[in-house]
Amino acid sequence: MSTAELKSNLINLISRINDNSKLQAIYTLLSSADKVDGTDWWDELSHTEKASIEKGLEDYKNGNVFTSEQVKSEMAKKYPQLRFK
Repeated sequence: MSTAELKSNLINLISRINDNSKLQAIYTLLSSADKVDGTDWWDELSHTEKASIEKGLEDYKNGNVFTSEQVKSEMAKKYPQLRFK
């Protein structure tokens, strides 16, 4: 498929989407892919976001983690009316 055909097909597919959240996701994806200035996504995070990620990584390194089974078990106890798979 040529570049022109691919662009045309994308335009046709996008024009049929009526779900705003899907359109926003596509816009975000295409906007981020269009960056050619070498900007790293990390540089665009706030100090709070970076600190939160770094805390999570430190917790992981120190073994302060829970398995998905542990989380599901605790949630099932706390919210017995909900079903957790």
